[in-house]
Amino acid sequence: MTKLANPANPAQRDAWLDKRLPAVEQVRPGLWSIPVPIPINPLRYVIVYALEHPGGVTLIDAGWNTDEAYDALAAGLALAGYQMSDVQAVLVTHIHPDHYGLAGRIRENTGAWIGLHPADARLLHDRYDDSAIDQLIARERALLLRCGVPGLTAQELAGASMMIRHMVAMAAPDRLIEDGQHLDIPGWDLQARWTPGHSPGHLCFAEPTRRLLFSGDHVLAKITPIVAVHPQSAPNPLADYLDALHAIAKLDVTEVLPAHEYRFTDLAARVDSVVGHHEDRLTEVATTVGQSDGITCWDLASRLTWSRPWDTIPPFMQRSANNETLAHLVWLELKGQLTRTSGEPDIWRRR
Repeated sequence: MTKLANPANPAQRDAWLDKRLPAVEQVRPGLWSIPVPIPINPLRYVIVYALEHPGGVTLIDAGWNTDEAYDALAAGLALAGYQMSDVQAVLVTHIHPDHYGLAGRIRENTGAWIGLHPADARLLHDRYDDSAIDQLIARERALLLRCGVPGLTAQELAGASMMIRHMVAMAAPDRLIEDGQHLDIPGWDLQARWTPGHSPGHLCFAEPTRRLLFSGDHVLAKITPIVAVHPQSAPNPLADYLDALHAIAKLDVTEVLPAHEYRFTDLAARVDSVVGHHEDRLTEVATTVGQSDGITCWDLASRLTWSRPWDTIPPFMQRSANNETLAHLVWLELKGQLTRTSGEPDIWRRR
């Protein structure tokens, strides 16, 4: 189990632990934290950050495309003294619905520009365009069958995320944000840091003058983000994620502002804890594979340690758990610790 990060604001941490929505908060002069509700999701809310500058505000992330989310964001901006029409830009850390979903609606109502990393921008059509979604589902089903998921279950799980697609307003970015790019936000020394793993184009935003890091989902205070192999992932997303963690830990930061849970102060210690979690997981995966004569990813996932018994995990989360397990298998394969006999399904063995 990872060690929890030290909270920058205990009240925000307590709200997370008590399953309450935290308050809208002025974090620094000119910087606001606005919790935006997420429906039907254990994360409960995404934290949108509003950066004040001449002419209006810039948002980091946006929330889901629901009326409740839009109204909560508008109410939070009002507490900061702004209206939705004052939003000049939305910097999206990555294209998951709770971060990107509302960006298009905000742009439509305000004229704000949307910024996204090119690696995530390339995924938008296949993920959110109705003309392409059937092909993406077919690719996911093929992957699940190779993992050993039974046919009918694979068909069900392949389309399990379709229920949340309507919570995204499809919007191509107006600007592509590259690694190391300095964002032209007046009064802010905001620099993009490419941190792939949770998504191929995940971005963090560092503010070295204020010694802040807006970490998106890359580093969270309590949980670890999903890092999984899926049809739109990089071939070895866990390696990408661990490399990005080590790189981000070197930043001179006094406070981390994540997109979920609560702000915290000890970036390097938290990164060490998350890295340790994955090292423990890699050991558990390798050991469990070694105890079999050959095992599928799906069977392996059911034998690993999760936060609850496998049979009580909802199907959509079982798919995530399977694909996370696959990410660890791929890492171990490329390190020469496991072998894979390809087929339908693939069979994994300890070398």
